[in-house]
Amino acid sequence: MSYPTTRPATWFVTGTSRGLGLELVKQLLARGDNVAATTRSTERLDAALGSVDRARLLPLELNLADEPAVAAAIHSTTDRFGAIDVVVNNAGYGFLAAIEEVTDADVRQMFDVQIFGLWNVLRAVLPSLRAQRSGHIINISSILGLTSFPGWGLYCAGKYALEGLTESLAAEVGDFGVQVNLVEPGYMQTDFLRTHSLGLPPTTVSGYESIREMTEAHLAMPGTQLGDPVRAATAIIKVAVSGEAPLHQLLGSDSYSLAKARIDALTSDVEAGRELSYTTDIPQHS
Repeated sequence: MSYPTTRPATWFVTGTSRGLGLELVKQLLARGDNVAATTRSTERLDAALGSVDRARLLPLELNLADEPAVAAAIHSTTDRFGAIDVVVNNAGYGFLAAIEEVTDADVRQMFDVQIFGLWNVLRAVLPSLRAQRSGHIINISSILGLTSFPGWGLYCAGKYALEGLTESLAAEVGDFGVQVNLVEPGYMQTDFLRTHSLGLPPTTVSGYESIREMTEAHLAMPGTQLGDPVRAATAIIKVAVSGEAPLHQLLGSDSYSLAKARIDALTSDVEAGRELSYTTDIPQHS
C-alpha cells in the first residue's frame, strides 16, 4: 500500500476551480493533506474556495498543453511539499454535437486537455514515482469512456482514448509500486452541463434534430442529476487511501447500469460475429 500513513499525503490535482475537482481540493485540505491544484484561473479557484484554509495549498495556473509549464508545475510541487503521492487527472469538459458538426479545432482542443495535457502530466511525474517506488495515479474518465451516445462522439473519443492509455499504464508501472485507477462517474450535479463548461458547435447541420433535442434536454438537466460531487470526491479519496479499488471504478447507479448494458451488448456482438471471425485464420495442419 503506497498511501502515506505517517505524514500528510501530497496530491497533484488538475482541473480544480469547479465541480468535482474543486470539491476534491476542499476535502483534501480539510483532511490536512497537501494539495497542488492546477487550474486555468487561480483567481477563480481562490474565489471558489471561500474561507477554506489554504496553508497546505499550492495553486498553479496552468495550461496542460504546455509541456514545459507542466514539468515546472510538478517541480514546484516537489519543491514545496516533497514527494508526490497521488496524481488526479481531472481536467476536462463536455462537448455535444454531431460528428459532422465538430471542427478540426474542436477535436484538437479536446485532445489537448483530455489526452495530450494528461500525457504531459504523466511524463513529468512518472520518473519520480518510479524512483520512489510508490505513488498512485487516478484518471477521471466517465461512463462515456465505456459506452457512447449520439452527439457525444468527441467527448467519447477523448474518454475512450483515456481508458486505453490508462489500462496500458497500469500494466506498465505496477512493478514499480505505482497504483493506477480509472474513475468513471455518471451524471453529477456539477457545472458540467452548463454552457460555460459544455462545448457546443458554432454552426449546426440540418437533419440532426434529435441531437438538438438531446442538447436542450441536457442543458435543462442541471440540478436533477443523480450524482453528488461531495460523495464522489469522498469516494476518490477512498480509492487512494484504501488502495483496494478495481482498475475500473464506477461512480453512480446510472454509471453502473449503463456499464452493465454495454457489457451485455458487447458480449452479444462478439458472439454474433464468432462464426465469421474464425474464417480468417490461416488453416493449421497437423
